[in-house]
Amino acid sequence: MDWFIKAFIRASLLWFAAGILLGLAIAVYPPWLIYRPAHAHMNVVGFLTMLVFGVGYQLLPRLFGHALHSTRLAVVHLFCANVGLGGMVVGFILQFHRPLDARWITAAGGVVYALGAMLWVYNLWRTFDAADARQRARPEPREKRLPTLGE
Repeated sequence: MDWFIKAFIRASLLWFAAGILLGLAIAVYPPWLIYRPAHAHMNVVGFLTMLVFGVGYQLLPRLFGHALHSTRLAVVHLFCANVGLGGMVVGFILQFHRPLDARWITAAGGVVYALGAMLWVYNLWRTFDAADARQRARPEPREKRLPTLGE
């Protein structure tokens, strides 16, 4: 398994742990219910999508029988996804304390995260296209037997 795939899976586990801890803090101290958007994004975007990205990078190229188009794009995606989500979480936490600053931090984090997600789509799309091109370049194997009358 490539190191960046392990990094996506580890990041998903760290986001999950952070989301659970924030959820526990919200349960213990109800005034922190204002931080629900941060809690939700840590668990849904952080845990679930990071896990989907990592598992997708591991399984989908193997399913199509072709190497990943670009490891470099996957590493940039790893950086964008985590930095972007971190910005969104910070923005969600700050929205009740410094709303004008928080809006820009949340928006910037969302743009960086979305850029990373689009890199994932592009990288896998190019991988699938390369697999399709290789399949089309191979001629169909000829049958070794002659067709019979009932076929």
